[in-house]
Amino acid sequence: MADINAIIEGLKDKFNAGAAAGMEDVFQFSIEDGDNYYVAIKDGQCEIAQGDHQDPSVTLIMNKETLKGVLTGEEDGMQAFMAGKLRAEGDMMLATKLSALFPV
Repeated sequence: MADINAIIEGLKDKFNAGAAAGMEDVFQFSIEDGDNYYVAIKDGQCEIAQGDHQDPSVTLIMNKETLKGVLTGEEDGMQAFMAGKLRAEGDMMLATKLSALFPV
């Protein structure tokens, strides 16, 4: 699981503050076979924490392998969604902004 922790923490280095201008949203990563994380974006800042946020804007549900693939760019998030490997609850259009916020 250290692998996933490192990838999640690595999002801070990839964060594109310009793409986050005017955003105030929370991405919840609900990992079916691991720990949950959330990414809170506000005022061009990015906060990453382990656990569940009380009011996420969008919740992305997947297993560790899919999360790793999507966050490293090895797997396209939209293809994972279409294949049923990734489910989204809440503002599904917001999920499409992840690649702009965290370019690979």
